[in-house]
Amino acid sequence: MNKIISSASAGTLESSDVYIEVEPSENNEVSVESVVLKQFGDSIVKTAESVLDELDIKNAKVHIIDKGALDCVIRARLETALRRAEKENK
Repeated sequence: MNKIISSASAGTLESSDVYIEVEPSENNEVSVESVVLKQFGDSIVKTAESVLDELDIKNAKVHIIDKGALDCVIRARLETALRRAEKENK
């Protein structure tokens, strides 16, 4: 399992991008602000949860500020933020 040990972020607030902040937490929490929240909010949360599962991270608080980013951009930004904040548990 990988462990989040510090706060980190990735992305921008430009149109068609996403800004993601992560920080340590007791368990995984995902919150979303989005210009398309009603249409795609559930999908954005599922994408974030999928990335957390794939990276075996169990202690991240994730805050996503979406400006209409594609799913692949959300995944890449989240993985970048998580990698910046994690440490391998050995």
